[in-house]
Amino acid sequence: MSTDLDTLVPSWLTLPDLAERLDLDISKVRGLVRDRYVVGLKRGERTTFQVPEAFLVASEDGGEQVIPTLRGTVVVLGDQGLPDDEILEWLFTVEPALGVAPVEALRAGRRAEVRRVAQAIG
Repeated sequence: MSTDLDTLVPSWLTLPDLAERLDLDISKVRGLVRDRYVVGLKRGERTTFQVPEAFLVASEDGGEQVIPTLRGTVVVLGDQGLPDDEILEWLFTVEPALGVAPVEALRAGRRAEVRRVAQAIG
């Protein structure tokens, strides 16, 4: 990986933290990882699996949810052959075609633009 993800990603959540924030059972959160609704990596002193906090947005019920369009973008990037660390790097690096980091564009509802740029990577 060419970029230090700790520089790009300001805040991380462990899976138990993610479960608490989403008000879900830990097994359901593991399912979100398995089914590619979120991606993360092992990091930190104890190399625990963590995901970027920026993947969470407010939900209509006043709680939090994973960015609804994140999974499709992760799938597109995975189909382009990117491993998870490079997917994270791409999502958090300012993309000139978008003017912001792709994760910020997804948070702003710009799914189509992000996917178009993601598909052009390969």
